[in-house]
Amino acid sequence: MFGTCKMYSKDAQAEACALQVTSADDILDRFRRAGALLEGHFRLTSGLHSSGYLQCALVLQHPREAEACGAAIADRVRGLGAQAVLSPALGGIVIGQEVGRALGVRALFAERQDGALVLRRGFSLGPGETVLVVEDVVTTGGSTRETIEVARAAGAVVVGAAAIIDRSGGGPGLDVPFHALATVSLPTYEPEACPLCRAGQPVVKPGSRT
Repeated sequence: MFGTCKMYSKDAQAEACALQVTSADDILDRFRRAGALLEGHFRLTSGLHSSGYLQCALVLQHPREAEACGAAIADRVRGLGAQAVLSPALGGIVIGQEVGRALGVRALFAERQDGALVLRRGFSLGPGETVLVVEDVVTTGGSTRETIEVARAAGAVVVGAAAIIDRSGGGPGLDVPFHALATVSLPTYEPEACPLCRAGQPVVKPGSRT
């Protein structure tokens, strides 16, 4: 269980429990109900190709679903003592905000400028400030590592990283504790070795980054 129901009236308690994320299978059921488990030929942010894609935005567009996912992540990482949440734009912004809300800390995001992730819009991190990096989906861990380096360059201490979905196939190889609500195994291919490309199937890039 990622959380327990508080004491409410029966109707309120039933609603609260329905919103809670109770297991990895529950997370995947939410993705299925939202039509967020896609099949086709996709180019991922990492540059890899895949026959499957998890479109978190279709889940997170529903505020209560976003709240439930954020609260579930917060339950897993509360012991890390993060004073701020930092996410990469664009995909990590919504879930980062919800994790920050659940933890009671501020939520910032890094965005690309001249190809590199940086803090903009007046965002800053203080020396020694403890930071949790939050993503929606982790595949290779590349953008998570970039975001960790943004925090460290500001003098902050990264205490962990988290995501809704880990599709890295064995862990993203981070040097901080990593938590995900669900692990999904979907095939990925280097573009030059992609069987979908060889079959002539058009590739699409469904995420926010081109």
